[in-house]
Amino acid sequence: MSNQSVQTVSTSNDKFKVVLAAVAMIAGVVGFFYLKGQNKPALMCAGALVAGLVIALLLLWASATGRDFLNFAKEAVRETKKVVWPTRKEATQITLVVFGFVLVMALFLWGTDKLLEFLLYDVILGWKQ
Repeated sequence: MSNQSVQTVSTSNDKFKVVLAAVAMIAGVVGFFYLKGQNKPALMCAGALVAGLVIALLLLWASATGRDFLNFAKEAVRETKKVVWPTRKEATQITLVVFGFVLVMALFLWGTDKLLEFLLYDVILGWKQ
């Protein structure tokens, strides 16, 4: 068995569609802020943003690279839903353990620093601070 990776070659047409999708998305965001700066209604501002994003998604869906990315995003969301999240009680307990450990380590490092300072400056060098 060989473990050779297979790479697909995307056409320049696909690359052009991805670039157009990025431009459409940026245009939607710019349009949102431009209209917001002109004191236009919020619905009009949101419409510009949504229109840019929808056009970008449609252009991405039309390209092979975009379809692969959107399928990857769907799989990522599906896997996220499988995660078993801790309960509030568990999260609080874990947080308190972390804070306790940080406090103990801070005290340890502070004590080590003061001990080394005492040994170096007072005992070895004889400097009094």
